[in-house]
Amino acid sequence: MQPLPFCYPSPGPRAGARHSRSRQAMTDRARSFVRSWVLPFVDPRHLASITLLPRFLLEWRNYRKRSPGERVRLWDAHPCLADRLPHTPFDPHYFYQAAWLARRVAQLRPGRHVDVGSSVDLIGVLSSIVPVVFADYRPLRARLPNLCALAATATRLPFGDCSLESVSSLHVLEHIGLGRYGDPIDPEGSRLAARELVRVLRPGGRLYLSVPVGRERVCFNAHRVFAAATVVSMLQGARLTAFDVVDDAGCLTLGAALSAADRLEYGCGMYELVKDA
Repeated sequence: MQPLPFCYPSPGPRAGARHSRSRQAMTDRARSFVRSWVLPFVDPRHLASITLLPRFLLEWRNYRKRSPGERVRLWDAHPCLADRLPHTPFDPHYFYQAAWLARRVAQLRPGRHVDVGSSVDLIGVLSSIVPVVFADYRPLRARLPNLCALAATATRLPFGDCSLESVSSLHVLEHIGLGRYGDPIDPEGSRLAARELVRVLRPGGRLYLSVPVGRERVCFNAHRVFAAATVVSMLQGARLTAFDVVDDAGCLTLGAALSAADRLEYGCGMYELVKDA
């Protein structure tokens, strides 16, 4: 199938077009360091927004003058100074994978769909299409028609062998065993969880999986990044039927080859698999 690229417009030329590979590699490492060791503690957007306070105060005073019938007190204000953007921001991984899964489930309409640990926003919407069982280490305390939430460990799922026709786990496998969400430390966590997903799937059943793909590494204790082919090797007994990928620029390619992820730093690989009979 011919790959179909979908890409949010880039704000400008990529740095790689202006620098050598070695300089680009150093830049990527610096950005990675900032993401890993600065952003978790300090949000530069909030710091930079302080410079927008004068504009906020002028607009607040202007609004107050034009609405004499309202009580517009400064101590009731809630400054939102970083939201005035030219485009709607979004996370390409979570945006595309949610649309990807919803379209597939809506097309096949399984009698019941089981999800392990994916975004709860996605699960809420998915339950409007088919009955959904949502299993997570941190149980969801919410009620909706067609949605059953339960506590479960990804390495020991509470389902029988070959019992499920439709299973998903999006941006979850990379976290298992790193302790981020209170789960036990286990270097084999991702592989054990992958085996469980295949174990509970019935022959002919479908598994929808997404994980970070690119330069293989462990970013303790946030997540792992896998080589695209490594993920397939972890899912013995299930056959890959489709692979789609979001690259480092946030572009989605449908019907991609596994090799499309070879040069990525932090992409999102989306795998559709069918369990062998």
